[in-house]
Amino acid sequence: MLHSQTKAYLEQMAAANLPPYWEIGPVEARQRGIDLAKTVPKGPEVSEVRDHVISGPNGDIPVRIFYPPTDNRSSVLVWFHGGGWVLGSVEQSDPTCRRLALHSDAVVISVDYRLAPEHLAPAAFNDCYFVTEWIEANFSELEINLNKLAVGGDSAGGNLAACVAMYARDNSGPKIDHQLLVYPVTDSDMKTASYEENAEGYGLSRQSMEWFWDCYVPNDGIFSRTDIRVSPAHASNFSDLPPAQVITAEYDPLRDEGEEYGNLLKSAGVNVDMYRLDGHLHGFFSNAHIFDATEQVIINACNILKRSFNAE
Repeated sequence: MLHSQTKAYLEQMAAANLPPYWEIGPVEARQRGIDLAKTVPKGPEVSEVRDHVISGPNGDIPVRIFYPPTDNRSSVLVWFHGGGWVLGSVEQSDPTCRRLALHSDAVVISVDYRLAPEHLAPAAFNDCYFVTEWIEANFSELEINLNKLAVGGDSAGGNLAACVAMYARDNSGPKIDHQLLVYPVTDSDMKTASYEENAEGYGLSRQSMEWFWDCYVPNDGIFSRTDIRVSPAHASNFSDLPPAQVITAEYDPLRDEGEEYGNLLKSAGVNVDMYRLDGHLHGFFSNAHIFDATEQVIINACNILKRSFNAE
């Protein structure tokens, strides 16, 4: 059953009657997100927020660093924002990252990776992986004494986090201690029951996801949609991956692929915590100002993250 706040949110969205992303295109869709972000409360205070630019092989990659209120600078969560690889920014994910830093007692580093369709796959993945590598090698530049490293993200950001963790395992990359996957995109097939049940009427629609995939990985044969840098569920090996938590929403097309990915990891012996927020829809994690349940979900996720960091 829809939560009352979810129902009210959907009624508000229906009344606004905004044209869908695929009709207005990426530039206007991004501006809509920027305008909306200006109306969102700032989020909790942390000890410091710092913007930094990392020089990557394909240009500069901006990051925003959130230092927790405590003196702990030994744990890092590299965060990849959502937005279908097309939308979103460190500015829009700022309130969420503040909450993550506050409740996890970790330094949160939010990555402004390149967006599609201007930059096709695997550009976003390449930026996220490069930044994760860079942090492990250059953490002292950020006044961090790195001991534990996690990756995380919501939606397309959850996809990027899962892909970074898997690629690091396969290529002797950074030692990643945890992956926080919030309603992640894991499979390009879009054939799950939740894609049928929640195809439209619940915010994120099947048609929106088809548009996002077309923007990021066009069906032109140049880059395969089953490549594990975009579809980690298509991997042949799920063992020896970092401990994970997978958070999903009941009324979300991505619900089943996230949970199926968590089960693939579990079956391979990976320690996985899975949680589904019933009555809610895609996007709740970044909308604590709308959904009361979000704050506690973030706190619980951060407690699991801390537990994973403290495990030997």
